[in-house]
Amino acid sequence: MKVMRSLAVFAAVNGAMAVAIGAFAAHGAGPQIKTLLTTGGHYQLVHAVLALVCAIWPSGSRLVAAAGWLAAAGGLVFCLALSAVALLSLPVMGAVAPIGGVLMIAAWLLLAVTALRSQTVTA
Repeated sequence: MKVMRSLAVFAAVNGAMAVAIGAFAAHGAGPQIKTLLTTGGHYQLVHAVLALVCAIWPSGSRLVAAAGWLAAAGGLVFCLALSAVALLSLPVMGAVAPIGGVLMIAAWLLLAVTALRSQTVTA
């Protein structure tokens, strides 16, 4: 199995960051910012897992790699934008969050295209 090491590392760091943000949201954040941090951390964690799946995807195609990087980057951008709104009182960063959302959607669509194009794999 071919592993895209740099994508796997980036996904793992994203996952760790998402857990840290989620823990802060659960245990240290005030009620006004808890929802934003929880939402950002959740999306970041889900897309870190998606990126990790792409990093170990059997075909290792360029589309899978692109999907993985889009997922990881999108989750990070989305989470950081919501965190900036919550923690730094920068409401303008709310306009950046949809960019992360578009990247995450594109990742899922690329993965769907890849799955449709792939041959059946038998064990």
